Amino acid sequence: QVQLVESGGGLVQPGGSLRLSCAASRNIFTFDAMGWYRQAPGKQRELVARITSGGRRNYADFVKGRFTISRDNAKNTVTLQMNSLEPEDTAVYYCNAQVTPTINYWGQGTQVTVSS
Repeated sequence: QVQLVESGGGLVQPGGSLRLSCAASRNIFTFDAMGWYRQAPGKQRELVARITSGGRRNYADFVKGRFTISRDNAKNTVTLQMNSLEPEDTAVYYCNAQVTPTINYWGQGTQVTVSS
C-alpha cells in the first residue's frame, strides 16, 4: 500500500506559477513511474506529466514547455513546477504512483484554479 499526499494547489492569476508536491509513504526508488494527472469539471482525467524510475520524462502536448516534473528518491517526493498558467489549467491535480504496470495508487487531489 502507498499513501500519496499532494500539496501546493491554490488560486493563481493567469501567467502565474505554482509548485505542486507529492509525498509518498514508501520509498519511490523502485516504482516504475510517478506522475501528475488532472481532471477538470465535466472532463476525463488526463496525463499532465510523468517521470520513470530511469528519469525519462513525458509531458502532455498542452504543457508546451511550461511545466517541469522532477522526483527526489531520497525524500520520496515528486514535484510539478507549473509556470505561465492559463485559465484552461484549472483542474484538480492528482499524484499517481505506478508501482508496477498493473499496480497504481492515487492521491486525494489538490485544486488548482487559474483566474483573475
